[in-house]
Amino acid sequence: MSSVLNLGRTLFAIAIAAFGLQYILFATGQKGPIPGAPWYPASVGVAWLAAIVLIAVAVGLFVGGAARHVAVLLDAGLSLRILFFHLPLLIAHPRDPGQWTTLFEVLAISGGAAVLAELSPEGLSSSPRWNRIVDLNAKVGVFCIAVSLVVFAVQHFMYAQFVATLIPAWIPARLFWAYSTGAAFVAAALAMTTKMMARLASLLLGVMFLLWVIILHGPRVMHAIQSGDEVTSLFVALAMSGIGFILTERFARQRA
Repeated sequence: MSSVLNLGRTLFAIAIAAFGLQYILFATGQKGPIPGAPWYPASVGVAWLAAIVLIAVAVGLFVGGAARHVAVLLDAGLSLRILFFHLPLLIAHPRDPGQWTTLFEVLAISGGAAVLAELSPEGLSSSPRWNRIVDLNAKVGVFCIAVSLVVFAVQHFMYAQFVATLIPAWIPARLFWAYSTGAAFVAAALAMTTKMMARLASLLLGVMFLLWVIILHGPRVMHAIQSGDEVTSLFVALAMSGIGFILTERFARQRA
């Protein structure tokens, strides 16, 4: 695997493992940062199951012969969660921006898992038909990521004043950065769907999210370490950074 793919896979896996650890905190009744949106806590039993699955998936992404199957499993599980949990909530509350954010965050992570499956080693049990399914699913995954970015962009435009308040005070022209981030999302989505400068757009997307983790989410978590919402937001951004680097590798291979 290339260094950029290894970086993307590592960041993505760390985020998935962190979500699992948050579920453990919830299941054991700790006061620490239990899962925030989009990983709404459920019953203790479901939380334990989610924790075990997510941590096992994070580990499995580094096991050569199993990585592809584990990534497909993650994609399938998140797709079912969208269909039976997030989508009904969005339909019931279509004017709630939080429901739009959470659904498309999970959709983007699901798409990232699909693309990672395509780029992972085939494994001993793979067949040509299975590989074709994985490749087709990766194309759907790229589309899901692009659609999610467009939704994030629309929200940045609609709620720019609020987004600007999340940017550290020491950064000048905060409203400008709120709008420019939305524009960057649209540009990345267009590049992915048209395959024009898609590799560069994906790389910049990964770098942008990683900078947010360091500059924006990191300090917010340090000031509110007990907040599940803040901690979860940090690892969602980390997962999105990983997805950006994973996409970089995919488009690099297609170009080659």
